[in-house]
Amino acid sequence: MNVTTANLSELVERFKQSNSDPSQFLADLLAAQCLLGLADGGAILRANQDRDIDVLALYPRMEREASAPTWLSGSSRLVRDALTSGSVLTHSLNGIGSSEDQNGRRHVIVIPLNPAGIGKAVAAFVVSADSEIALDLLSQRLQLLTGMMNHMQTGPSQQSWQQRCQWLRQATETLSAVNRQQKFTGAAMAFCNEVASQWQCERVSLGFLKGRYIRLKALSHTEDFSRKMQIVQDIEAAMEECLDQDVEVLSPASPESTTIHRAADTLSKRHGPMAVLSLPLRWEGQVTGVLTLERPIDKAFNLNEIETVRLACELCTARLANLYLSDRWLGAKIALGIRNGIGTLVGPKYAWAKLCSILCCAAIAFLIFGKGTFRAKAPFILESTQQQVIPAPFDGYIKNIEVEVGDNVEGGTSVLGDLDTAELRLQLAAVKAEKAGYLKQASAAMRDGKTAQAQIAQADADKAQAQIELLEYQIRQASLVSPISGVVVQGDLKRQIGAPVAVGDVLFEVCPLESLRAQLMIPEDEIYDIKVGQEGYLATASYPAQRIKFVVERVNPIAEVVNQRNVFKVRVELLQTYPWIRPGMEGVAKVDIGKRRYVWIWTRKIVNWIRMKLWL
Repeated sequence: MNVTTANLSELVERFKQSNSDPSQFLADLLAAQCLLGLADGGAILRANQDRDIDVLALYPRMEREASAPTWLSGSSRLVRDALTSGSVLTHSLNGIGSSEDQNGRRHVIVIPLNPAGIGKAVAAFVVSADSEIALDLLSQRLQLLTGMMNHMQTGPSQQSWQQRCQWLRQATETLSAVNRQQKFTGAAMAFCNEVASQWQCERVSLGFLKGRYIRLKALSHTEDFSRKMQIVQDIEAAMEECLDQDVEVLSPASPESTTIHRAADTLSKRHGPMAVLSLPLRWEGQVTGVLTLERPIDKAFNLNEIETVRLACELCTARLANLYLSDRWLGAKIALGIRNGIGTLVGPKYAWAKLCSILCCAAIAFLIFGKGTFRAKAPFILESTQQQVIPAPFDGYIKNIEVEVGDNVEGGTSVLGDLDTAELRLQLAAVKAEKAGYLKQASAAMRDGKTAQAQIAQADADKAQAQIELLEYQIRQASLVSPISGVVVQGDLKRQIGAPVAVGDVLFEVCPLESLRAQLMIPEDEIYDIKVGQEGYLATASYPAQRIKFVVERVNPIAEVVNQRNVFKVRVELLQTYPWIRPGMEGVAKVDIGKRRYVWIWTRKIVNWIRMKLWL
């Protein structure tokens, strides 16, 4: 398709094709730059050894036998300046002698490039701009798009990446073939067959360590073989040669090789000639087996193939070793375990194993005969023995709050908050005015000799005085003060300023810190060990390192359900107190019950569970 008519979607599809040649890639990339950068045309130019300018790509693409555009031929000096200075150059078409621009709106922008694989080059673009600002914006856009060319990969790099992917695919396919098998024999045969297929080998052998010698366990494409066969003996000799050196052995080897490869050479010459490669299989830091590959001598193993086979071996060894150890009948497993254990304990080596065995025996004896303090463990919550409630003294509105939950207050002095007294003060002024009126009426009646009216007016004045005293008392009570010292446990009202309250509404609760106690929730399977007078320690979740001593004060005889468990509440008296203790704190408490054997302490729960299950 002609690039001049190609749209962006078609260019995207071209970029997805990994097998396109570099020249086509440059042409497509230039077309994309011109379309995205709003350029009328463009070219990728390179300086050759003769100091001439080569055109690597051109947009729009010229038809055959067509002449080059005049702006391109007139830009040669500008291109050389850009190659020399390495900076972006911009010039009008009229300034370079081109006759394509009649209105002075078209310009040439030359941007240096340094992509891999094509040497020192530039990208030249023809753009149309009515102002300097528009020209500068187009130049910045084209520079941004041109920066992607510096990341262009060449063919050899792509081939190297594809080759590495191919090596990884071979190793993972080998591992997949092994993982599909559940028995050692099938896994070993699948491993050998897959390796032979992936690396074009005529024979692949797998041997595992048995005692101090390698025993052949699998041959590719061979279900049955005998150790009396000459080829089996030669393969095992080559494997033991690799095992002793703990390194890959290759035959024929290079003159610079320092490994011993006599057995491998014997295998190669006697059953070939063959190219032989033996690799040790390591598991948990020890060589557990050897893999031997054989193929025609004209297909010698190169370094990349050896690395790939080594990767496949490292991926599959763990699976093969596990199957080799576990795929045995029960008696063989027990015998192997007993032999290894006895050898570890009574052999001439493994002093640390012997010491560990002695320590284990000592630990068992300690558990059976040693005694320790048995402690009943239970959660607790701190609570106060008394609480002072500060209610609303009259119907009104909250004016301000001075304290928050958790603050310490002093009895009789610390103001907790205030209620609005504006309405009460207005009522007080009105009642005082009424009282003054009644007193004047009483004085006038006494002056006129009207004793009865004077007495009535005086009674009304006394009534107004009683209302005045009530209102003054309520105004004084508007300032909420705690009568006792302690900590505020209820009264988070700062977000309710201005809210109405009624007489008797509880606004604050204050608890004295000196009267704290703890309430333990003892599980029902341990309550029979709890007695009044027992001591213990508790630790709160906020201060787990601080131990607080207590004594059992009272045991509630009735069980309660807490968190879907039957528990007995036990009240304890704190023998120590600290300033940071607050009501509502939780943690863990341990009550000292007495001396018990360690084996009983650590197994009593499971023993009781078994007794309940087996009880008929």
